[in-house]
Amino acid sequence: MPISAEIQRIVLLIAIGVVGYLMVRAWDADYGRAGREQPARGAPAVDTAASAEQPPAEEQPAHSDIPSVDDVPSADVPSGQEAVASAEPVADQQRLLRVTTPLMELWIDRLGGDVVGLELRDHLETLADEGEEGVPVRLLDRNRAHIYVAQSGLRGEDGRDKRGSRPLYIASTDHYTLAAPDETLEVVLRHKVPNSGEGRADLELVKRFGFAADQYLVTVHHDVVNRTEAPFRAELFAQLKRDGSRPESGTFMGPRPYVGAAFTTPESRYEKVDFEDLDDWKRTQVQGGWAAILQHYFLSAWIGDSEEVNAYYGRRLSDGNYAVGYIAPEFVVPPGGTGTVGAGLYVGPKVQKRLDAAAPNLSLAVDYGILWWLSVPLFLVLDAIHSVVNNWGVAIVLLTICVKILLYPLASAGFRSMAKMKLLAPQMKRLQERHAGDRQKLTQEMMALYRKEGANPFGGCLPLVLQMPVFLALYWVLYESVELRHAPFVLWIEDLTSHDPWYVLPLLYGASFYASQLLNPPPPDPLQAKIIRLMPIFFTVLFFFFPAGLVLYWLVNQLLSLAQQWYITRSIARASKAKAVKT
Repeated sequence: MPISAEIQRIVLLIAIGVVGYLMVRAWDADYGRAGREQPARGAPAVDTAASAEQPPAEEQPAHSDIPSVDDVPSADVPSGQEAVASAEPVADQQRLLRVTTPLMELWIDRLGGDVVGLELRDHLETLADEGEEGVPVRLLDRNRAHIYVAQSGLRGEDGRDKRGSRPLYIASTDHYTLAAPDETLEVVLRHKVPNSGEGRADLELVKRFGFAADQYLVTVHHDVVNRTEAPFRAELFAQLKRDGSRPESGTFMGPRPYVGAAFTTPESRYEKVDFEDLDDWKRTQVQGGWAAILQHYFLSAWIGDSEEVNAYYGRRLSDGNYAVGYIAPEFVVPPGGTGTVGAGLYVGPKVQKRLDAAAPNLSLAVDYGILWWLSVPLFLVLDAIHSVVNNWGVAIVLLTICVKILLYPLASAGFRSMAKMKLLAPQMKRLQERHAGDRQKLTQEMMALYRKEGANPFGGCLPLVLQMPVFLALYWVLYESVELRHAPFVLWIEDLTSHDPWYVLPLLYGASFYASQLLNPPPPDPLQAKIIRLMPIFFTVLFFFFPAGLVLYWLVNQLLSLAQQWYITRSIARASKAKAVKT
């Protein structure tokens, strides 16, 4: 039997689409990574431009990491600063301290006590092949190609973190390890200010990092031991410094993940600010609060003391990098006394339970968009199901069944309408033939027929319309929830947030979509009929690019809808035949 020209065109379009898709994927694999941030390995580089001795004020460099008085709305701190001498000479390679916990590998620069490198040991850049060791996600780093560090210190009248100068701390060892799951670790850095002969002898600064084996939240405390004869006045600053590069994430067809700053403010619990807009962002004071830098699945955030009103800021540095953070109120340590100020540093995945525990409103960084009100309960139900079945793919299937049960009455109404429309198809065809030259009369007769038989020509759209908000909400749940990242389902599907590598799910969906069309009445318009016949092909190709978890949801939903539609169509057809027999 010869193949019709229409079928030939459809097959040709499918072939062209598949070839084009494979070509674009090959291009993305070969060239699409160019310019994207690539993960680095090993210890971060040492910032050789940083100094432990401050040059005279007139020779200070034009740029600095340390926020000045003019950078934030902090009022009465004088800008004149005295020089800070180095605690001891040190070679560059001896400056880095390494901290290993079950969740992270972290590097601290003894010059300033900044966190200049951090790897997440339980999150890999890409899935590793069997027998190979995966490459952990490098979130913080400092090298020639990329800078992303967490800084904190004491600035102000007596603070030792100044423009062009940072205190050099000493530590008891260069490698700390926390192995036991129920223990904690404290890394203590000390800096003693030499006797200046001006009443400033015996001033000691202690910077303490607190780690828990099962936490991404690191506590950072600054202790001041003031054995001098004058009060010590300073302010804690904490900031994240980053360049504007974008980490590799998602696919070329997916949405562009947000990479930028975020704050919680009195006006908005969660406010995103692009790097380019930081200088124009209105700096604000917040009780407690946090300042964060976001990227796909991960974030870093400085969390202020909930008992203090902190001044939050964002700025573009003169070297082209960006800084977001806060400055705490001034604190005073009397002569012979001690004082402590602290902050929290969260560096890790956007796990909602962990973010909720770290700071109020920080979990809003898991951004579900305008359908958050639907995405949040969907994720909670999905997470509850996963806690029982321990497989995210199975949880998606069960969630789909739950959603289908909730929407069953409304979907049934739409399917009944389509079944009635299919029974009316012969009468519709006779009307079209009778009123072929009078479109207005044809419309009137068709509407009269619809009213008589209780059919709704638009009722068939109802099931699809009802599913679209759930579809979009679940898309953002799969796209934003790091809990599903690299989560396997069965057999060939090893990552539900990536596309199906063998395209089995999209093809099955296309087949089920086509089967459902066979149960629908054909449209009266020939052009519309051709377009509808192409819909399964269109959605099949589109789902080649979608996360496997989302296609799994849509496939299960389509199969359930197909069964429901078949049952309703068959029931109405039987009722119609029984009615015809009686009459």
